[in-house]
Amino acid sequence: TESGLQKLDDTEAVKAFIDSAEVVVIGFLENEESFGYKELLEASQKVDLVPAAICTVKEVWADFSISSGTISLFRKVDNHQENLVLDEVKTLKSDGLVNFLSTNELRYITEYNQVTAVGLFNSEVKTHLVLFANRGSKEYNELKERLGALAPEFTGKFLFVLINGGVKSNFKSLNYFGLKSTDLPRVGLYDKDSDMKWLLPEGEISTERVRDFCQSFLKGELKDVKQAGEEPKTEL
Repeated sequence: TESGLQKLDDTEAVKAFIDSAEVVVIGFLENEESFGYKELLEASQKVDLVPAAICTVKEVWADFSISSGTISLFRKVDNHQENLVLDEVKTLKSDGLVNFLSTNELRYITEYNQVTAVGLFNSEVKTHLVLFANRGSKEYNELKERLGALAPEFTGKFLFVLINGGVKSNFKSLNYFGLKSTDLPRVGLYDKDSDMKWLLPEGEISTERVRDFCQSFLKGELKDVKQAGEEPKTEL
């Protein structure tokens, strides 16, 4: 139906839909009367950046490890499938589903805020390449696009995160790297497993420099490099 969710009838259609965007959501539901359908439809209208569809063909479900009614979010940045199994949910409101979508909606470059923080820290990818930039500055959108375009090369290895330095709630993150909003834009790297962090030395934030920075981490070359934010800055 026009107003309803797109229907996916076979495994190929599901795969093509998953491949069509950075983040998609699919309801594996028996039919349009099933628990979860109405809520998914409502939530998808509120979170219009995430394409939504349903698959009612049970033979297809097994290909995605689904055994009962489930709403699944698929994202490319870490090749992750996040399942909300409806049998385990007593009540499902479209607000709760909006929250499920928003928290798990990680992209090639995800803007950091209280909602996305949950998804970022729950991801199996524990290393974050961070772009600190002030929204409204002339380079903000350009840098966001440049790093967003580089991110797919590091799928499953890094999450690329954008932190707006102009927001007070983000000062703590800047401070952690020894930065102030007047120092931006800068690029940093945070590894949750080792709890270590580094800054890309000042200079142009080019695709090549950021790529080399990521690769030097993967080769283990940053272990001996001085960490960011270690000493208080003395300023006259």
